[in-house]
Amino acid sequence: MENSSYPPYFNLTMFVNLGNYRYPTFVLCFLLYTAIISANLVIIVVISQEKTLHEPMYIFILCLSINSLYGSAGFFIRFLKDLLSDSHLISRLSCFLQIYVIYTYASYELTILGIMAYDRYVAVCQPLHYHNKITPKVVSRLIALALIYPAFSVAVCVHLASRLPLCGNKIPKVFCANWPVVKLSCVTTVINNLVGMFLTTSTVFLPLAFVLYTYARIVLLCRKRSSKFKAKVIQSCLPHIITFVNYSITVFCDTALSRINLEELNPFLAVILSLEFVVIPTILNPLVYGLKLPEMRKCMLRILLCAKHD
Repeated sequence: MENSSYPPYFNLTMFVNLGNYRYPTFVLCFLLYTAIISANLVIIVVISQEKTLHEPMYIFILCLSINSLYGSAGFFIRFLKDLLSDSHLISRLSCFLQIYVIYTYASYELTILGIMAYDRYVAVCQPLHYHNKITPKVVSRLIALALIYPAFSVAVCVHLASRLPLCGNKIPKVFCANWPVVKLSCVTTVINNLVGMFLTTSTVFLPLAFVLYTYARIVLLCRKRSSKFKAKVIQSCLPHIITFVNYSITVFCDTALSRINLEELNPFLAVILSLEFVVIPTILNPLVYGLKLPEMRKCMLRILLCAKHD
């Protein structure tokens, strides 16, 4: 194989010519990234410092916030640099590293939402057995499973993609993604497609199906219970439902976008649609959990009042 089949750089072609709007766009995106970091750090600090929040549900929320910082860093640091640059070339190693970070972020989000759904299912449907089933040891194992399997499966996909000889280096996105790279292949990608379908099913569709199953069971149980019980369940589960629905929509949109020619869309619209996958969940999650859960609100207010007095 010739070295040209393994280009040292990829060209991210979806960066539009912003002209005089380049710097205002950079400032806006920088402020957005700062807001994402600040909001998630508040959640992390509050849960870490408040012993009353050292419970499984809040530990899982903490994991979501850490994952938001991880995923947003994998995207924004490079994106902000490219906004100010005239060249949008990214090295081969950096591209595959970004693919790994963004795809593990996406997979972690789904697996964490899956174990959160299990936590809510046991809390609502089997309350008497909750403390026996959701022990600190079980929580640790669930978190480990939610992190290790996606890390391994995404590594396999990225490794297979990195071995493909390519007939081009243009990626029609503002960040590196696996499918656009695979489409550049000069050879058959049957193995990549089969492995990708299997791993997508196990890391995306199975967690989604499990969340839907757990909430179907919760809804069936609530139909037979009092209004007070239903209100309590809604208060407990609503933030998770909002997060789950929001993330499912962004995943669906990103999957749909990867299958169409983005260059045929309005360039600004294409960029905005590409961004929602890594932007909306990372800023919405801390807002939803911080504002909707009463215990979180109380602890945040207490910390703020203590800070003012100091």
